[in-house]
Amino acid sequence: MEPNQNESLLEYKDQQYGDDPTAVRDTDQYTDEYVRGFVEKWDDLIDWDQRAQSEGSFFIEELRKRGVQRVLDVAAGTGFHSIRLIEAGFNVVSADGSPYMLAKAFENGRKRGHVLRTVHADWRWLNRDVFGRFDAVICLGNSFTHLFNERDRRKALAEFYSALRHDGILILDQRNYDDILDHGFSSKHKFYYCGEQVVAEPEHVDEGLCRFRYAFPDKSEYHLNMFPLRKDYTRRLMGDVGFQRINTFGDFKETYHEGDPDFYVHVAEKGYDTLESTGGREEGDE
Repeated sequence: MEPNQNESLLEYKDQQYGDDPTAVRDTDQYTDEYVRGFVEKWDDLIDWDQRAQSEGSFFIEELRKRGVQRVLDVAAGTGFHSIRLIEAGFNVVSADGSPYMLAKAFENGRKRGHVLRTVHADWRWLNRDVFGRFDAVICLGNSFTHLFNERDRRKALAEFYSALRHDGILILDQRNYDDILDHGFSSKHKFYYCGEQVVAEPEHVDEGLCRFRYAFPDKSEYHLNMFPLRKDYTRRLMGDVGFQRINTFGDFKETYHEGDPDFYVHVAEKGYDTLESTGGREEGDE
């Protein structure tokens, strides 16, 4: 890479959405959303201690009870889940589409005595850049909603499926967009977005876009444009690409009422079921 290219990667830039930000509905936009300034504030938005307390050992237990050893974290962000899983004894490879995020994750790992194995990768071509097969792929932090068209979503899920061993699992989470679309936004940010001094809320919602605003104590503001995935739609796509059983949890619990959770967590199993599949079953709906 030429020196001037290195310098441009390190520049502080503003997010660019043009004259009509709500018209920007493009999968590739994420590369311009995670500008350096936003990434440097990301750990203020996601309080690691509170997030760990909220999640408890949910992901660790789900992986351990299936005998998982090797994990691919495809939405590593600043490294929260990668580092937690490394410290729990898992063999982790950390991937992300944002070079800024990967640099921050590597820095966070070093502060905690770990050297993360990081890979810069686009999910749609994941297996071009990530080698080998994994017992589990995790895609957390509401990251899958950066994909704005169904073709990209199907391609990414197919790449996740291909990266797994024959009996591997995918764990993917998403906001409860059903409730946001149908009843408006009322989350108290109990899960994921835990920074007490940060405001995170949607300023525009329709069936094709949820535009979130993030306001920080220093008066800086950033935005993310995301596709509001409905829960059943996500589950159907997983079944369509080949996942055999899909269990869905609400805020890390098997039992929940439909409108209650802030987040849904889908645990999709690749292992082939010789019985007739019904597209996955769901835990806990009442």
